[in-house]
Amino acid sequence: MKHILYVIIGLIPLFLQATSADRKVNFIFVLSDDIAQGDLGCYGQKLIKTPRLDQMATEGTRYLQAYCGTSVCAPSRSSFFTGLHTGHCPIRGNYEVPPEGQLPLPDETVTMAEVAKTADYATATFGKWGMGFFDSTGSPFNQGVDHFFGYNCQRHAHSYFPTYLYDDEQPFILPGNDGRKVGETYAQELIQRDMINWLRKHADQPFLLFYAITLPHGRHEIDDYGIYRNEQWTDKQKAYAAQVTRIDSDMGELVDTLRELGIAENTLIIFSGDNGSSFSPESEIGKRFDQASNGLRGYKRGMYEGALRQAALAWWPGTVPAGRVDDQPWAFWDLMPTFVELSGANHPKGYETDGLSLVEYLKGGNVPKREYFYWELHLGNEPIQAARFGEWKAVRNGIDKPIEIYDLRNDSAESKNLAQSRTDLVLKAQNIFKEAHRSDPNWPLNRRTELHTKRAKEAWQIKRRRDNETWVPENAIELR
Repeated sequence: MKHILYVIIGLIPLFLQATSADRKVNFIFVLSDDIAQGDLGCYGQKLIKTPRLDQMATEGTRYLQAYCGTSVCAPSRSSFFTGLHTGHCPIRGNYEVPPEGQLPLPDETVTMAEVAKTADYATATFGKWGMGFFDSTGSPFNQGVDHFFGYNCQRHAHSYFPTYLYDDEQPFILPGNDGRKVGETYAQELIQRDMINWLRKHADQPFLLFYAITLPHGRHEIDDYGIYRNEQWTDKQKAYAAQVTRIDSDMGELVDTLRELGIAENTLIIFSGDNGSSFSPESEIGKRFDQASNGLRGYKRGMYEGALRQAALAWWPGTVPAGRVDDQPWAFWDLMPTFVELSGANHPKGYETDGLSLVEYLKGGNVPKREYFYWELHLGNEPIQAARFGEWKAVRNGIDKPIEIYDLRNDSAESKNLAQSRTDLVLKAQNIFKEAHRSDPNWPLNRRTELHTKRAKEAWQIKRRRDNETWVPENAIELR
């Protein structure tokens, strides 16, 4: 009997190891709004402290040519969530809708959360949604999300001390806030707390967690300047640095929680920004923190490399190589097929993706070969486009503008336009632009629609009026 007991005790670690190995992989995608490569210590930042993200880079892989969906908020998030580049994605720019919310994802669009549900994953998103209000087809609960906490609307998310947030569809009041200035209740504190609580409740089942952190997007507000309070900087610079360091400490808490729960080795975290550099090198923040120190051209709302390459780390202990720094290109829309392969999920009806699975690449291999990357962005009356094919990059800053050609292998700063001497590449880019753009009535390439302009104007008028009135929804409840 004693010998049998010893055998059973000896088998317990093997049983636990096998059980862990048989579990589906958890996937956490952290999208920090406006953070750039130049903001993080692991990419060379000297003034802003990011020890926990630097540690993640040491324990995982840091990417130098990871591309966002496009170079502003809503379409970049939507590209990740749908697995489509912005020539096919139903959201290709920031499209404001009154009285609250943005242009919704259509019902027929298949999202990563809907894919996750086919594999029995728990799903949640925290922070900023911006893909459709609760009464629309783009509501998180119409797109496969089990739990949502934060801001539904991007306009609402401009305040870090708003009068209300949402717990699922239920608005609740934040005490001591008027939505116009620094108040008593910091939204990120509540969002982080709810995310950690949800993680603890779902640690025993596979989960997909989309954490759309609003920091360090403007307005640059925080409840405590922390270690930067005595710096001889402007208040805006102190707040920005403190925002980035707050992201860092929150990521540290996330990693510590995974380890405490015993699921770190079964969880892949991708941390990234939603666009490249957010500020001109000559701006108050860009100059102070040398945010564009990678030497790339351009920043948010553009199509040059500085606007499209963003900070990106992968962390998965025991699977993602530790200390790896890689400069092979990939893009947000690759994460959909990557998750499909990792989870073993089925393809729901209507599933499509422009991406290629990165599973072997994440584990230390090479990126899959592809014909091209493509981006478009709809701002005002001049939508802009870009494509990368091999080491060549094409940019068109408006449908009536000439195509520019750059050699990224020898000119990553895109300083020398080769279009005149490489007419063959101009023709190739024209063909890509034509092939990659799927016509959509909301996103014509030659203008902004009248309806888009009208709705945006009305939406911002409502936002300003609500701010002046310290407005909260009628059904808002007290903070629990």
